[in-house]
Amino acid sequence: MPNRIKIMLSLLVLVVAAAGYAFQAMLGQEGPKYAVAFLGVFMVVAMWVFPEVQRRPGDKV
Repeated sequence: MPNRIKIMLSLLVLVVAAAGYAFQAMLGQEGPKYAVAFLGVFMVVAMWVFPEVQRRPGDKV
């Protein structure tokens, strides 16, 4: 995946995680808001750390 798309996707995930965190905070829930924040950051880090699967022409599906 090109870096430009990864950056846009990372920003989108972080914005949605921040919105989820704010919503959970508005409801007064402590545990779930930290889970949403952790998972949002974890998804972005995992996308950048783990390589994308590349198939070669001779590989069977």
